[in-house]
Amino acid sequence: MQVPLFPLNTVLFPGGPLPLRIFEPRYLDMISACMKQDAPFGVLLIRDGAETGSATTWSIGTLARVTDWYQGSDGILGITAVGTDRFRLLSADRQEDGVNVGEIELLSPPPVEDVPPEFASLPPILETVLDDLGRLYADLERSPGDARWVAWRFAEILPISLQEKQAFLESDDTRSCLQTVERVLPDLADDALVLAFQVRR
Repeated sequence: MQVPLFPLNTVLFPGGPLPLRIFEPRYLDMISACMKQDAPFGVLLIRDGAETGSATTWSIGTLARVTDWYQGSDGILGITAVGTDRFRLLSADRQEDGVNVGEIELLSPPPVEDVPPEFASLPPILETVLDDLGRLYADLERSPGDARWVAWRFAEILPISLQEKQAFLESDDTRSCLQTVERVLPDLADDALVLAFQVRR
């Protein structure tokens, strides 16, 4: 499977939102083509380099589909995309227009697991935070009983490093991810809503 690639300084998770403001011609053309064809693009975390230049990336990423868009008066395209499937990058080529196209393989989705009883306090905290985040999460499907869904949503909003977020994305050990969430939460303010301003972009 070949897809256009969008290297970013962010980690996209399946089921999570990705708001972007796009101004580079190569990515404007890429996103326009994806919207016309109802096709996904691949999001990969940058390992070295920058979003506006050349970059090397991690090999595990997430496919994204555009769900909403607007054209700003400044000519910048604003989009909201949603993560779908995780993938592994096998190879990549840079086209003449500067867009990277990758050969990928989809990773098997992790099985749906109920939230273990010892982590029962996490879903209510998460739901409160997502409600406070407003429009970004308002229309997304929620699965608070799914342990993997809970772990991924916390990974999106917790103030942890990008490398730690990438580790969440790559891991199939849901229990370990939830344990990490429990370790991080006590270091934050008592009011869980403090997490709201940590949301990506």
